[in-house]
Amino acid sequence: MFTVYVLYSPSFNQIYIGYTSDLNNRFTSHNELATKGHTIKYRPWIIAYTEEYDNKAAATKREKQLKSSNGRAFN
Repeated sequence: MFTVYVLYSPSFNQIYIGYTSDLNNRFTSHNELATKGHTIKYRPWIIAYTEEYDNKAAATKREKQLKSSNGRAFN
């Protein structure tokens, strides 16, 4: 199972879109464990939206769609 997720940083009014096979660990990484990368600058994050998919290909396709201009209009 794969989860496409949207994180929101209320402190900075930022969103982040990604996918993972382990949402709990990935969320912890974004908020606490990671020491480099885009998301560390905008902590703390909250999970604003999720969708689940049976396979990685479907999840990556949806992630790319959400990151496109059409997908951002959905947000």
